[in-house]
Amino acid sequence: MPRFSVIVPCFKVQGFLRECLDSVLDQTFHDIELIAVNDCSPDGCGAILDEYAARDTRVKVLHLPENVGLGRARNAGLPHATGDYLFFLDSDDTLTPGALRAIADRLDESGDPDVLVFDYARTYWWGGTRRNVLAHVLAEAGDGTFTAAEHPEILDLLMVVWNKVYNREFVEQNGFRFPPGYYEDTPWTFPVMLTAGRIAALDRICLNYRQRRQGNILSTTSRKHFDVHDQYARVFAYVDDHPELWTWRPYLHRKMGEHCLDILAKPDRLPPSDKAEFFRRTAEMFRGHKPEDARIDGEVALLAGSYPAYLVKRQAGRAGREFGRRGLQVRKAAAWQVKRAWSGLQARRALDPDLAVYSAFSHLGVLGDPAAVYRKAREIAPHIRGVWVVRDEEQAAQLPPDVEHVLLDTPRYFAVTARAGFFVNNVNWPGSLAKRPGSVYIHTHQGTPLKYMGADLLGKPGARYGFDVPQMLRRADRWDYSLVANRHSELVWERAYPCHFTSVRTGSPRNDVLVDPAEDTGAGFRFRYGIPDDHTVVLYAPTRRDYCRGGHVDRIDLARLAADLGEGHTLVVRLHPSLATGPARGMGLAELHRRGVLVDATDEPHVEEVMLASDALITDYSALMFDYANLDRPSVVHADDWGAYTASRGAYLDITTEAPGHVSRSHRELAWLFASGAWRDEESARLRTQFRSRFCEFDDGRAAERVVRNLMLGESVPDAEAARVPGPAAGHDLLAST
Repeated sequence: MPRFSVIVPCFKVQGFLRECLDSVLDQTFHDIELIAVNDCSPDGCGAILDEYAARDTRVKVLHLPENVGLGRARNAGLPHATGDYLFFLDSDDTLTPGALRAIADRLDESGDPDVLVFDYARTYWWGGTRRNVLAHVLAEAGDGTFTAAEHPEILDLLMVVWNKVYNREFVEQNGFRFPPGYYEDTPWTFPVMLTAGRIAALDRICLNYRQRRQGNILSTTSRKHFDVHDQYARVFAYVDDHPELWTWRPYLHRKMGEHCLDILAKPDRLPPSDKAEFFRRTAEMFRGHKPEDARIDGEVALLAGSYPAYLVKRQAGRAGREFGRRGLQVRKAAAWQVKRAWSGLQARRALDPDLAVYSAFSHLGVLGDPAAVYRKAREIAPHIRGVWVVRDEEQAAQLPPDVEHVLLDTPRYFAVTARAGFFVNNVNWPGSLAKRPGSVYIHTHQGTPLKYMGADLLGKPGARYGFDVPQMLRRADRWDYSLVANRHSELVWERAYPCHFTSVRTGSPRNDVLVDPAEDTGAGFRFRYGIPDDHTVVLYAPTRRDYCRGGHVDRIDLARLAADLGEGHTLVVRLHPSLATGPARGMGLAELHRRGVLVDATDEPHVEEVMLASDALITDYSALMFDYANLDRPSVVHADDWGAYTASRGAYLDITTEAPGHVSRSHRELAWLFASGAWRDEESARLRTQFRSRFCEFDDGRAAERVVRNLMLGESVPDAEAARVPGPAAGHDLLAST
């Protein structure tokens, strides 16, 4: 008996069918059967299914003699299912890699619940991917099982059949089947979810929900959308037959009203001539199934009136929103003028040489190199007032209580930036910030560059997507000083940003803590995550890819890597900051963290602490490797897609020949390096020493002090390597060799 019976009904999807079938059959979890139902499709679906069945015994094909529709095609597959769990997959959707393994593991962990709900992502025909906005509901559901009554938020998720797997015995005992018609998922999912005694949740994207440009049934203009009334009638009938579910009547009554009004409001669902009839039938059903204790307010209150009244309120709502939108634009423009005028008044006042304004990572808080400079200035130049620019109140709430701050684009922001003598940032300041004569702009960058930056992106159209390179250079024209940690960075920044700044060989201020760390540094991180003191901590820090929309590509099977490392090891993963809020963590990282397979350190604000807590680094092409080299700890570069990476983004050096340690080009090679101990052998140490001598050249633990004393106080730190090097001339060749 297989663990899963995957039922795939097929009709006019020949262009997507192979991708769907491959996504199931190529899973690392093999204990499955795939029951494909050819719903009398007039295209090549039948032949494709027979081809797959001929080469894979797990595939069973049913050819229906006539087209019966999606729901009844699923029903046709049910008698042939022998698996523990039923998975209904639409034939234009796909499973994500590792999805069935993750689902199987969660089922085992939760003791075979009646239903398991998992996450999905919408994948758009134009290439975009968007995670389910209610994914947090799954994370908040906890580790155990529950009922819909105990966790009603689970019903806020998209009530479809394909984001769940169902215990087959539970389905058969209750006789659940799909009805004919549109919205066939509705009379399946509500009865199933309300009846289930044990529901579990999986906070992982297991399915890609394809958003087709054309061909989606529910986006077709047709009277068949009237089927929704019959489907809700079936839901109400099921509840009427089960007294223990009667308390759900008010909820379902409201849900029906909201669902039908949503269909009515969409321009592509109903023929215009049928909308009045649809409203009347919805209103009749709404009145007919109204429980005594139902709350009729908000949008559903429209169903208590007439269709003309509904149209009037809809039009009034649209007009009100448009009026509000235009009013907001006017208010914003007026507020901006006031702020600019206020800034102009402040600009007439003298600069304050004892005022420094800081920002990092587009105003995210006290982080990175600017934070190291700020802390050192408070220590050795306490008379210099430091003020941080933060994005919003949410970021401000996370600042230490003794940190003075201003919110971006507020009157206080304009007042402070108009008078500040010093500006310290690791990204460009907004274009609206005018540089006053006499003010000093210190640009720290974000580490040593491997990938192309600035003007060098002009030859990489894919990598510069969304970047305005000329604007970037105009903003860089405001820099007075560019901090560098090595001669490589000095040459690259002068090539990538042909502007009138002075390169300063200070080292990277944030790396001061890495140069000579105390023995117990990193202990706080290990304690917070429950990592045993005797464990070897391996930090995996991948970067983003420019050859893939969204930037995330799973190059390593994290669960497999954690298992390969074995006992006495802890795998810590830190994604690139640009991937922290996208779908990347939903592809398995969050679930593996919850299960204790690994530690997800993506949200840790101070990456230096994460590095200090680790014993070894695995990265691909992240600039983190240059900082990590200061620790003189082993590193491994996993370069299985180096060719694609350099072709799409460009690189200033071949990291596969100048790596800080051994290089792997497959998971097998990576696992062998750690299993054999080669990751920390003599050759690894030799490569690391060579790498450190080149890329940690100016990092001596005094970078922040050098910035404060030399650039802010006008003193001099007696270090020969801290010499100032004039910047490039205005006519610098943008693509000159480094």
